[in-house]
Amino acid sequence: MTEVAEAEALILARMPSWPSIRTATGASRGRVLREVIVAERDQPPFDRVTMDGIAISCADWSGGLRRFESIGTQAAGAPASTLTGPGQCVEIMTGAVCPAGADTIIPVERLRREPGSTIIVDETPIDRGQCIHPRGSDRRQGDRLLEAGIRIGATEIAVIASAGYADVAVAALPRVAMISTGDELVGPREPLAPYQIRSTNDFSIEASLALAGLAEVTCARLRDDETALTRAVAALHDDHDALIVSGGVSMGQFDFVPAVLERLGAELVFHRVEQRPGRPLLFAISRDAKPIFALPGNPVSALVCLTRYVIPALRHAAGLQADPMERAVLTDSVTRSGRLTYFLPVKLGWDEQGTETAEPRATNTSGDFVSLAGTDGFVELPKGRKHDPKGTVARVFRW
Repeated sequence: MTEVAEAEALILARMPSWPSIRTATGASRGRVLREVIVAERDQPPFDRVTMDGIAISCADWSGGLRRFESIGTQAAGAPASTLTGPGQCVEIMTGAVCPAGADTIIPVERLRREPGSTIIVDETPIDRGQCIHPRGSDRRQGDRLLEAGIRIGATEIAVIASAGYADVAVAALPRVAMISTGDELVGPREPLAPYQIRSTNDFSIEASLALAGLAEVTCARLRDDETALTRAVAALHDDHDALIVSGGVSMGQFDFVPAVLERLGAELVFHRVEQRPGRPLLFAISRDAKPIFALPGNPVSALVCLTRYVIPALRHAAGLQADPMERAVLTDSVTRSGRLTYFLPVKLGWDEQGTETAEPRATNTSGDFVSLAGTDGFVELPKGRKHDPKGTVARVFRW
């Protein structure tokens, strides 16, 4: 049986890399950047005024001048004016280019205007260059602004647009088929027999992938019929980039998924992991090198395996940089068998010292998905320990 860390490594080593596509910058939100963004020009591209007021030469102030001849007004987006002699000023607006010959901005609050001139009425000392954002002080033309492998959010789109990119290279979204198996599964609007249950894994898994922005998902619900399952899985495989199967993966009489995958020529990389919940987890690679994740049917197990293995694998295939490992401190002690790595649902918080905390919220069984509502994820507690005392530091995986 495979250990948790080994399973993770085997999956990442076999995941393909999704191709890059170009998309309009405005439509790139939430996608994974696949190119380096470089500065189109200096930032700021000119000596930029940061306050409304007047632009003067600091030498005039140092020489005792307080009344200045106003020779014009310059707004943001207008060409630079020029001071042509001593004692002159330009009425200036925030965001404008600093006029030639000027090197200091006096804020409007320190001024009194008279016809044809402006008087500095506040004798607070001034500094040469005040209220001016110097050209190139943020970035120089050609500087690397964003690296590939990051998620594009609002600030990243602003950077991309500022560099003049009308479109940008991003990771293509894979087409993922989400297959729920089981004769007992019934959709929300379908009649429900006493021996059947509502299907939940297809909904939760599709929601998880959509919220993560990692895939375009097609859902299918299949009965426990080996022949029909083989045909359907083969067809879905051909039309998608990856498969996620829920149910039918354990060792029961109607757990057909491992046999179906072998019949279709897939390579079983591993089957069964030393963990609880989710021990029957299977990972395979198809003959066309497409990844196949077969998750247990129990809802808690399925969501834990999706979060622990599938989402990191899809992030890896998209070229998304790994997030720093998150850890939290248990607020209560935990007792367990210790034979398997244990994934424990938790509610996250913070103590008075600012340390992240994890409040255990164990489920009754791996089918008790209702208990997951209100939790933030789970912590991973290593095998070999039967007792994890309050204060234990554990790795966190968020839903």
